Amino acid sequence: MSTIRRQSIISSGIIYFGFALGFLNTYLFTREGGFTQAQYGLTGTFIAIANIMYSFANLGMQAYINKFYPYYNDNLPVRENDMITWALLTSITGFVLVLLGGYIFKDLVIRKFGAHSGDLVKYYYWIFPFGFGLTMYSLLEAFAWHLKKSILTNYLREVQFRIYTTVLIVLSFFGVFKSFDLFIKLYAFGYIIIAIILLTILIVRRQIHLTINVSRVTKKFFKKIIELAGFVWSGALIYNIASVFDTIVIAAVMPEGLAFVGIFTLAQNIASLIQAPQRGIIAASIGPLSKAWKDKDFQKIDRIYRHSSINQLIFAMGMFVLIWINFTDGVFTFHLQKAYLEARYVFLFLGLMRIIDMGTGVNSQIIVTSTLWRFEFFTGVILLALSIPLNYILTKQLGVVGPAIATFVAMAVYNSIRYFFLLKKFKMQPFTANTFYVMLLALVDYLICHSLFNQYHGFVWILYRSSLFIAIYLGAVIYFDLSPDMAGVLATVRKRLGGKK
Repeated sequence: MSTIRRQSIISSGIIYFGFALGFLNTYLFTREGGFTQAQYGLTGTFIAIANIMYSFANLGMQAYINKFYPYYNDNLPVRENDMITWALLTSITGFVLVLLGGYIFKDLVIRKFGAHSGDLVKYYYWIFPFGFGLTMYSLLEAFAWHLKKSILTNYLREVQFRIYTTVLIVLSFFGVFKSFDLFIKLYAFGYIIIAIILLTILIVRRQIHLTINVSRVTKKFFKKIIELAGFVWSGALIYNIASVFDTIVIAAVMPEGLAFVGIFTLAQNIASLIQAPQRGIIAASIGPLSKAWKDKDFQKIDRIYRHSSINQLIFAMGMFVLIWINFTDGVFTFHLQKAYLEARYVFLFLGLMRIIDMGTGVNSQIIVTSTLWRFEFFTGVILLALSIPLNYILTKQLGVVGPAIATFVAMAVYNSIRYFFLLKKFKMQPFTANTFYVMLLALVDYLICHSLFNQYHGFVWILYRSSLFIAIYLGAVIYFDLSPDMAGVLATVRKRLGGKK
């Protein structure tokens, strides 16, 4: 666990720095006198559609890498490891099919989005380089995780990509770009740039070799690879469509759809602050989980499951309350456009969804690296079956907050099914008494800070309110030893600072 903890902590730090840049970008997008809500919404729609493109194009290759990397690594020298070659070639083929489908169904897109989201139709073809870059980077990222390069990959995705976006925004702000047109076209190449950087680093360090020779491992496991890729691809495709369907529905259904996508995107980006440790923990744990299943080390899997749950829950509850008690004050204090006040209750339900998803630990990674990975497909079908009708109906009835409620309900059911599946099949469940104590602590801390500071507004009061919350919350977590990894973290910090063990 020390390796996972170390990489998770460093990755979380990088991710939070990236989120700070993301917050800066969000501020520049949403401040008074900045980009319009529709323009900001278009960037969010780019991300949503690119994720769908990636889901189609990868053809299960990320799952193939995560499941079979230990077999290739243990049985082949690096120069003969053909895994990444076939993964990339397969996904490039998949993206060619996406391009073909995009051309064939363009008229359908115009009919569905033309009335409410005209800019999406205008920049339709520019989504494809954005989606291709995301596809290539995601595959290289998965391979790099097994090379223990999760810190590098998190830097590129969370920091480098946002720096690129920041530069584009600043150039627009100073008039270098005479219109939004050039900004969005350059924005479309963001993921291609970081994919090239990652591939170059891995090649230069001789940690990746592209060979078209079919290895004995590929021949031996070919049928199992096809079966795994097919099932997990279809399950992941369904999951990702369900995950971004809310954004698509808003753009297609609501009048001035892209403007409301902008409001929804703001809430999503703020809610993603809650998710930051999850990305680091997943990146650090996927390799050890895959190896543990291969070695049948169930005790290690159970330990990763429980530790990931409580550690993520501590982060999620604390960050959720910290944002919630400052949300409205933040909109006025930082002079965001007043329309973004509507994002508050969107954030409420998206934030609660993140808490549930993180509190249930790395259940998805445990399932997909096990021999029961087929379950990924069936849970994905259930999620999509809930998400599509709920999103459409609630968007029609409740407006921009409707998709957030739909996503919350669907993800709660989805994670409940996974929880009971792991409990029944492997007698594993992530919750302890500390789970309840963390939630109680966050609630009590919120009530204290709300009662003391709710009537005060402004930047200074945001600092006072936040400082008191953090002091109580973090102090109680340390004092009551609510995280099993906290002692190790503090010991490492003391050692680095020259203190006693």
